[in-house]
Amino acid sequence: MVSSIKTFSILLSVFIFLFPSGTGLYSRTLTITNKCTYTVWPAVLSGNGSSPLPTTGFTLLPGDSNTLPVPPAWSGRLWGRTLCSIDITGKFSCVTGDCGTSTVECAGGNPVPPVTLVEFDFNGTSQMNLYDISLVEGFNLPVRVGPMGGKCLASNCLADLNAACPMELKVIRDGQTVACKSTCETEACLSSLFFKTACSDAHVYSYDDAFFTCSSFHYTVTFCPTRKSWRKAENEKEASGKNVMKYTGVLAVISVICGFIIFQIRLRLSNRDWEISLSAGTIELTPQIAPTA
Repeated sequence: MVSSIKTFSILLSVFIFLFPSGTGLYSRTLTITNKCTYTVWPAVLSGNGSSPLPTTGFTLLPGDSNTLPVPPAWSGRLWGRTLCSIDITGKFSCVTGDCGTSTVECAGGNPVPPVTLVEFDFNGTSQMNLYDISLVEGFNLPVRVGPMGGKCLASNCLADLNAACPMELKVIRDGQTVACKSTCETEACLSSLFFKTACSDAHVYSYDDAFFTCSSFHYTVTFCPTRKSWRKAENEKEASGKNVMKYTGVLAVISVICGFIIFQIRLRLSNRDWEISLSAGTIELTPQIAPTA
């Protein structure tokens, strides 16, 4: 009897997962992972006409993941909030990505820019899904989004753009750059050029087509994805650049010396004076005749 009840409970749980509220099929999933060294508070906003996901905001400690079931025809956006806290009145707020609800759950609230957005459009009929990373509203976190398994490509924005952000675009809190603003939404401009150069996969203004497509049922969103090879390449590039500058400087000094300083050496040979002059890369040998008595 106990075994039968346990079996029924398992089957019921599976049924509820696959058929929530008796309708629809939750066959897709989103797995959100935090690889940052600090806590991130992911938030979700469902698009118009899309069923809401089980949560609209939650906490992810470093190394943690959370998998959300997604309806077959769903569109929406997802982002990470940082530097969040609760004040003495119980109000929850974040320095970046705050949605203005004063709670961890965003409950339909949009993020305050600048913020890195991950966007999805799951088509329930054709099985072809769209996903992209959007920097139209600025940047606050590196992110990677892609399907689990299969041969589809992932969309990446792996660099920490806060460190390289132009001064006029920086959002600074307590002396640290915590986000990078976008100054253009409908057409290309200075900030979109900066974002596109650093994150070529990203959607950087409204008419910038940067969507990826895949028919996979399972997708991952990773904040602060690991990219050791990128860091190594950047370090090698920086070291190489410093060496080039050093050697160029040395050659420039030598060129100046050779171009403007004349060395003269007098050589007495066979009772004659010869003057050897080295200047500007040429050598002249001139006999010097001593005056007669």
